[in-house]
Amino acid sequence: MIAKLKSFTNSDNKKQLLSNFFYLSALQGANYLLPLLTVPYLVRTLGMEYFGLIAFAGGIVAYFQLLTTYGFNLTATKEISIHREDKAKVTEIFSSVMIVKSILMVASFILLSILVFSFEKFRSDAWIYLFSFGTVIGDVLFPMWFFQGMERMKYITYLNVLSKIIFTVAIFIFVQQKSDYLVVPILTSIGFIVAGVWSLIIIKKEFGINFEMQDIHTLKSYLRDGKTIFLQQFYVSLYGRINIIFLGMFTNNTIVGYYSVIEKILAVPTSLFLVAVQAYYPYSAKAYKESALKFFNQLKKISLVLISTNLIFIVIIMIFESYIIKLITGEQQGNVIMVSALNIMLIGLLFSSFGPLYTQTMIILDKAKILNKISLLIMILNLIFSPILIKFFGLLGMAYIILFRQFIVTSACFLVINKHSKDTNGKGNI
Repeated sequence: MIAKLKSFTNSDNKKQLLSNFFYLSALQGANYLLPLLTVPYLVRTLGMEYFGLIAFAGGIVAYFQLLTTYGFNLTATKEISIHREDKAKVTEIFSSVMIVKSILMVASFILLSILVFSFEKFRSDAWIYLFSFGTVIGDVLFPMWFFQGMERMKYITYLNVLSKIIFTVAIFIFVQQKSDYLVVPILTSIGFIVAGVWSLIIIKKEFGINFEMQDIHTLKSYLRDGKTIFLQQFYVSLYGRINIIFLGMFTNNTIVGYYSVIEKILAVPTSLFLVAVQAYYPYSAKAYKESALKFFNQLKKISLVLISTNLIFIVIIMIFESYIIKLITGEQQGNVIMVSALNIMLIGLLFSSFGPLYTQTMIILDKAKILNKISLLIMILNLIFSPILIKFFGLLGMAYIILFRQFIVTSACFLVINKHSKDTNGKGNI
């Protein structure tokens, strides 16, 4: 395994890949690990109910973040990677994507406002949903897809991490009692927005890319390009995030809080896998154009590394899970059900890390339509069985449905990719 890894990293391009992985790791560390540091403090200060309410609001807002992303995290990254030497084309891509995302952001805020003020469940806590929307604004302003496509992550990592550290520290300073729960989404949103503004300044100063208005035909073409990926990500997000809404509907905010704690624990290995795949994506897109055989051989090596790393994380978490949960929550009550749910979801971790890798691979292989069908099928099955399992089994029911869908999605994508590999090279390579 070590020899294969050394072989994989033995070139200038691959050194650039590792450099991008390092900076993406630092960036995602700010997004995942810093919030994880605040969880024990927030649970103790706000209580599990308010912590669960914040998580529930985040789950609602996540749908609008998906809408504004519109698949550009994959399609725009790919386009920037291909045309990075053509400044005029890069300017067109950057400007068009930012315009479309901004329009979708305004539409999202209108939809959120209608949702919040139309139903009492949301209206009674309206401000937490509106303040949480700031993360959507920050996500629109922060074009990670641009830096990924250019394979130049270092330009934004330092400032992004610094901004997240500052606003993480601010939570410890300004959140002192339960009544301060609204301060959490406010500070989180400000952190995202400041990072987004800084990233736009870097694009202008370091890359010389200026925003330019685009004609309606150009904008429509980018909307069409992103449609297929958006639908696939919408299906995935619908069956991925709607379960937390079901959990809030059929249980209570405390159970939602328990689930949010488990998510934070699993965010550590999950974010690492996501970083690796994000760093690998622009490199792999170029590799496939050069040689399909080379591409599939590299995919096999990446898969072996993922499996090995996965198993290490699973063993470590299983050994220390009770201590981790007690450290975060500071209470014994609820630990038994949380440990049981965590164990079930840990099994799913074996499959979930391949989700982003196989998604990106399917896009590179022009299998996006098949990916859509797989995601649509899983979404339908999830909508049918998830409410039933959650209603009767609560948190454990949610854990089982997550395990089921991760296994099915990963297996289906593997079969499609492996068949394409055999058709292309005359033998299976993954």
